[in-house]
Amino acid sequence: MEIFALGEGSYSVDATKKFIPFDPQTDSVKDRPGSLFIHVNPFLIKTDNDLIVLDTGLGFKDTRDELLLHQNIRNAGFDPDEVSLVLMSHLHYDHSGGLVVERNGKLEPSFPQARHVIQRQEWETGLAGRSSSYHKEIFEALRSADITFVEGSGQLQRGISYELSGGHCPYHQVFRIDMEGEKVFFGGDELPEPEQLIRKFIAKYDMDGRKAMQLREEYGKQAASEGWLCLFYHSKSFAIGKVLRDGDHFKVEPAQ
Repeated sequence: MEIFALGEGSYSVDATKKFIPFDPQTDSVKDRPGSLFIHVNPFLIKTDNDLIVLDTGLGFKDTRDELLLHQNIRNAGFDPDEVSLVLMSHLHYDHSGGLVVERNGKLEPSFPQARHVIQRQEWETGLAGRSSSYHKEIFEALRSADITFVEGSGQLQRGISYELSGGHCPYHQVFRIDMEGEKVFFGGDELPEPEQLIRKFIAKYDMDGRKAMQLREEYGKQAASEGWLCLFYHSKSFAIGKVLRDGDHFKVEPAQ
């Protein structure tokens, strides 16, 4: 199994929920009062049978009008058309923007050959368009794609399971991939960065902050005891890490 973090860089997000590129080397936090600063890391996993994307970033393009996600997949040594499976933790814009790409003024699926795995009620929530966290036009354009709607928790296929977790948003899910001698955990926005394991706190951006904090504790314990590799979608330091127990606390080290 090969794992790649497809980093899309850092962004500031203000009350308008617009994502504005932020370079810590040249931009000042003081110039963006009231903003939240995040990093975005979709992931790519190559197994014997599949090329898997986990969450799809913002859907931004580079200076050549290429989808950043597609170019990052090429940089990893693969073709975007080889992607066979897209696993979505949830459909907030910063995770789902790359599901589609604009070509000739029209949105179309970014991975037309792939099967997309989405919680059914999360899809219905996004398609309803009642929250600015979801961009309805993405899901309308994705209707022509191959979508597997799952409900609750279960086994997707051999070595890949999903779990309805519901801490960050009501129909958030996490994924476990256990194959080829590796165990990988993707917690989406319920385990978005190593610091959230190291420092216990209730995050205001979670729908159920206390539940999300408790879930992180459970994920950390399992990852440490069973040797899971954790994929951190919003990490600013390292996106792939190993969790270790240090007494009653956690330590996270970059994966070798």
